[in-house]
Amino acid sequence: MSSLKLIISNPRYFGPAWVFASLNILFGTWAIYIPSVKADLGINKATLGIAIFFLSLGVFMIFPLASKIINKIGVGRATSIGVFISCIAALFPLMAPGFVSLAIALLFFGATNGFTDISMNTLVTEIEKEDKQKFMSASHGFFSLGGVLAGLGSFLIPVIDNRGLHMLLAVFLVLSVNFIFYKRYYKVVAAPIEKEAFSFKIFKPLLLLGVVSFVIMGSEGAIVDWSGLFLKEVSLAPEAIWGAGFLGFQVFMTLGRFLGDAISSRIGSVKIVALGSVIAVIGYFMVLTTEMYLAIAGFALTGLGFSVIVPELFRIGGNVKGVESSQGVAFIAGSGYSGFLVGPVILGFIAEEFSLSLSFITLLVCSAVVLGATFLLKRKKPH
Repeated sequence: MSSLKLIISNPRYFGPAWVFASLNILFGTWAIYIPSVKADLGINKATLGIAIFFLSLGVFMIFPLASKIINKIGVGRATSIGVFISCIAALFPLMAPGFVSLAIALLFFGATNGFTDISMNTLVTEIEKEDKQKFMSASHGFFSLGGVLAGLGSFLIPVIDNRGLHMLLAVFLVLSVNFIFYKRYYKVVAAPIEKEAFSFKIFKPLLLLGVVSFVIMGSEGAIVDWSGLFLKEVSLAPEAIWGAGFLGFQVFMTLGRFLGDAISSRIGSVKIVALGSVIAVIGYFMVLTTEMYLAIAGFALTGLGFSVIVPELFRIGGNVKGVESSQGVAFIAGSGYSGFLVGPVILGFIAEEFSLSLSFITLLVCSAVVLGATFLLKRKKPH
């Protein structure tokens, strides 16, 4: 919890951490309305998967440009701009009157989220280097905390009864807090490095980590996108409970990430990946019982398992010798969001052609694959 205390006690660290929370407040608010958007637009699971594909496509499309923009204007400035444009983009998906407009809105939302994601992870990497402090995992904890706040917002759905207004309130919360703290990081720029000519040899230590990122981030996105539908259609949960799986996932992911920096220092990143994978597999087994409360607990346990894996990958990606931090972060993010790009489409078609339960069996197998990858990670020792 030392990194959490560091963030809370110092505005220099709280400012960047709140950006992480901001991104998931916006995304989580969209996510809790996915079942109602599907119903209102009269689309099936496969079509919804295609719409979510455009969100991931927007994220993926921005990656080749993001590091260049960040290096040109400065990572602190890029982060503050990213927050602002993400807030604008978040307003449109919930107002879309049809599938085409929804896909376009999600493409824009994904692109702005992707830019902010790379900016904020690069920002924390640079501050860690400059201050010789570790708070990457705790910052990702704030990302999860943003999801918790969005999940708690699901209980406001019957009170507000207007999803556009609900998102507008989320945007107001995000912008007002960022306005107070953005000056603390606005002037941060990436430290100059001795660049080496591009080659795949430079990125070789990250290739396997990229596979892990692909699977884990794709699985995270799947739980965000499909947990509500699973509880609704498979566990037959009442409407008030549809957001509980997402909320449990985010609460336990937040807890794990606030503990992650200290655990990483004690047992090492490879053991964290292995332990997290085992916990996630157990969580998926609980979800697949389909019993409502066990499924909710399973989503929570899966969140705990995934909690510290991605922050560790971003930390490694931002510290590769001879590579600009923004490029390393973009490599890990690109690998991960490739999972977001293809995952929703594949899972959507599996759910439509077979069953939603089979989609989650697929995710369970993916977690087992990550566990197997840890044996190779141990052999390669990427850091």
